[in-house]
Amino acid sequence: MDILGIVGSIFGVGVVAGAVLTALGARVVAQYERGVVFRLGKVAGVREPGLRLLIPFVDKMRKVSTQIVTLPVPAQDGITRDNVTVRVDAVVYFRVVDPQCAVVEVQNYLFAVGQVAQTSLRSIIGKSELDDLLSNRAELNKGLEILIDSPALGWGVHIDRVEIKDVALPESLKRSMSRQAEAERERRARVISAEGELQASQMLAEAGARMAESPASLQLRLLETVVQVAAEKNSTLVLPFPVELLRFLERSTPEVKGAEPKDPD
Repeated sequence: MDILGIVGSIFGVGVVAGAVLTALGARVVAQYERGVVFRLGKVAGVREPGLRLLIPFVDKMRKVSTQIVTLPVPAQDGITRDNVTVRVDAVVYFRVVDPQCAVVEVQNYLFAVGQVAQTSLRSIIGKSELDDLLSNRAELNKGLEILIDSPALGWGVHIDRVEIKDVALPESLKRSMSRQAEAERERRARVISAEGELQASQMLAEAGARMAESPASLQLRLLETVVQVAAEKNSTLVLPFPVELLRFLERSTPEVKGAEPKDPD
């Protein structure tokens, strides 16, 4: 009985010890994570999501997120190729594609990507002109993405996209651009007004030529103008009556027998 009790006690202690060791070595890896296992300082593999068992006091796991990381790039001061001082900030979207490289090859991949993004942004500013920064951002975003992605691939990081957020200009340059825009709008307004005057003069010339062929149409036009002016209640109209119209009416009116002709003058 004593032997059986001792064996049972040893078995019970072993079960408890095994349970404790299992609990110490159990790790849960989330769906969006990967676990890099180090066994006595050496990489022993990458664990997929789920419940994973490690050797207690021998294995160590470092979890790496594979989600897309949004990293804002602080505003960088620079001088463009056409000698304009600007301040540009951006945002970088990236994710870890090789957890082992992200842990082993670089000390802190977040900090490393941030520093590369800042230096690449300064380089893009120096190679670009102001008009490109303001209107051609798509091409600049692609070039900035290539500059950041080249060293990041060796760290197990893939750059999804890079976007330039804002371009801050000096106040003096803003005022100059505003005056330029106003001058351009004024120039367009004058050109449109001149084109309208030209078209109007051409049509008036054509109308005058047609009226010259028929003097009666000129008189009718005069009467129509008088009617339009007379429609205003608050205006006084002084109408000179042309002698030519009297002569026209005299010729158009049939002569009354026995009446003496009157001199219109």
